[in-house]
Amino acid sequence: MNNHKVKGLLFVALASALAVSPTAIAQNGDDALIEEIMVTATKREASIYEVPIAISAFEGDKLAEQGIIEIVDIGKFVPNLNITQFSAGHISSANPFIRGIGLQDHLITTDPGVSVYVDGVYLGRQVGQNWNLTNIERIEVLRGPQGTLYGRNSIGGAINIITKTPGANEGAKVGLEVGSRGRLNGDFYADMNLSDTVALAFTGGYRSRDGLGDFLNLPNAGIEVGETKEVYGRAALRYAPSDNFSLVLAYDANDGEGGLRPYTTLIDELPNGAVYGAGYRNSDVSSDPYDNNTGQASQTIVTNKAEGFSLTADWNWNDTYSSKIIASTRTSEYKAGLDDDSFVDDFLSFPETGEADQTSLEFQFSGDMGAFDFVSGLYYFEEDGFNNQDPTVFLTFPGTFFLSQDVTSVAIYGNLGYDFTDKFRLSGGLRYTEDEKTAFTNVGSGPYDDSRDFDEITWELAANYSFDNGLTGYATVQTGYQSGQYPARPFCLFADTDPDDDDDCFKASDNITATNLEVGIKGQITDHFSMSAAIFTTEYSDLPYQVSTTSGGGFSTVNLIVDQTSTGFEWENTYFFTDNFSFQATLGYIDVDVDEQQGVKPVAPLTPELTWSISPMWAIPLASGAEVRMRLDYSYRDNMYGEPSSDPGRLTAIDSRALLNVDIAYHSPDGSFTAGLYGRNVTDERYDNARLNTGDYILQILSNDASEFGLRLVKSF
Repeated sequence: MNNHKVKGLLFVALASALAVSPTAIAQNGDDALIEEIMVTATKREASIYEVPIAISAFEGDKLAEQGIIEIVDIGKFVPNLNITQFSAGHISSANPFIRGIGLQDHLITTDPGVSVYVDGVYLGRQVGQNWNLTNIERIEVLRGPQGTLYGRNSIGGAINIITKTPGANEGAKVGLEVGSRGRLNGDFYADMNLSDTVALAFTGGYRSRDGLGDFLNLPNAGIEVGETKEVYGRAALRYAPSDNFSLVLAYDANDGEGGLRPYTTLIDELPNGAVYGAGYRNSDVSSDPYDNNTGQASQTIVTNKAEGFSLTADWNWNDTYSSKIIASTRTSEYKAGLDDDSFVDDFLSFPETGEADQTSLEFQFSGDMGAFDFVSGLYYFEEDGFNNQDPTVFLTFPGTFFLSQDVTSVAIYGNLGYDFTDKFRLSGGLRYTEDEKTAFTNVGSGPYDDSRDFDEITWELAANYSFDNGLTGYATVQTGYQSGQYPARPFCLFADTDPDDDDDCFKASDNITATNLEVGIKGQITDHFSMSAAIFTTEYSDLPYQVSTTSGGGFSTVNLIVDQTSTGFEWENTYFFTDNFSFQATLGYIDVDVDEQQGVKPVAPLTPELTWSISPMWAIPLASGAEVRMRLDYSYRDNMYGEPSSDPGRLTAIDSRALLNVDIAYHSPDGSFTAGLYGRNVTDERYDNARLNTGDYILQILSNDASEFGLRLVKSF
């Protein structure tokens, strides 16, 4: 462990130790400065301290002060969470990795290992979705397998985004951000009660930012590398004719356009590769990796669109029983791709369009019968989608690549809890899931298609005990499930001369399962100090790692099936040293052990061993009753690997990164006006999002997260 890691660990540990000093505990009688957060992680409202899982929660109105303006920024402040953006050179993708589990690819046959929900609606794809955070009540990050209540594709964890309820906070708010890199963000939110039974909330906005480089060989591209522009909106109508029934109809949409994500291609490092052998060198790509030497105008612009409807109906039948229906339909589409060679000749290019349509329906039935409570439900999900690359150019040979998949998933689940005493609670749950997948591709001598059914029972058992000092200890055994996956780019089919032969490589892997053992302690020890700590170990079986090469007549991505054990520790705390000075800290450590494969020891990709952050904040009261708040937010992500190999010769090591945000804001006496100066990534840290060695070249996908300084204005009415 290098000195930077050691210093970071010592700093977080020392600050946290000060926070649990006898002096802190002695302040229990003072006025509370920490507001207890209520969460819905278990599909029933409960205190964050009572939920027997590791969970982080962010309040929506405080996100901007921490430099969180999109979901990727959440990944900087949660232990053992890393969110990257690298899918197909796109700027709208979000790829969460929790505790070593995530999504290495974006193609339709790959499912995420971390599920993302908006108001209870699962987002099947993580490219092109509406990620704006302008009307958010709360974001919850659940760490560890969530197979019972959240089902498939949550073997690493789940992210819940909860929007504001129409009619709950009547009024309006407008916001404006202007800053360097051509930053211009504008948004509004309005909430109004149209009558005693009907409320309407709507939000909309526009955000844009200049890029980091130019397309040097395409002066008329009309866009910069990494440039972003997007408009978005959401409307929600709530009808509540009584205290026992409510109906919410919501619609959201976004439309974005931008420049290809910054990246570069390393050629000289692989002198035995086809690109080097064809006479190309690193000097043929741009000397500045944030510029781009492509000659393919079709590769410069990326777009994304998404829209969705949802209907949520809540019934409180009596003081004991309630039910809920969540129905949704969504569609998303994007245009992206990469000119992998990064030079003017059309040697390796993969222009791409993709689309996914999904429908989901969930029925929940819950009850609270004194010492007993339960949550049960039925779930249905259907998704149809495709990815199309036309024309794909591979070593100057043009062609097309088409891949589609249809998925149908049904599940039944239930979770039962019992309070043995006021202090001791035991809960457990079961879920049965059936999945059916049908995939199709035109690769090789195909077309090829294949179908497969999957099913799995997942379960959990948890116990928690409330101590007299305000802490709650818990122990949990959780399992998770993900149906098997087809290869993302099965160019291995070029080796198959008989498409009627069942022994081809276009086959789905077996069920992926996870079992997590976790113990933790969390709570509010004093009115000034709250904390949570967890130790966990998770066993994963038949986990597919995506491995990409240029063998088999194309850019081939196949599944490397592994068994993996992840063991780690997580810590979070908030402490008010005084009424006007607070300190937040997070710390995550994970050790991932992967079984050998044919004498090779793989590693978990895009998984830093150490993650930590610190966030001090000072509040300066003014004589007028106004307040000035100053805060720093520093986050660290350890070095990692861009693919499952740690072989130094693969050249896919990603250096550690440390990011610093600064915010100084004036808050008016009545809280209706905020004017803030912000700095994001103030040290201008440039870092890799991903690295990929194909055997013929190395793709270095760069962050779009350069330094930015500006002014933020918010006015409430």
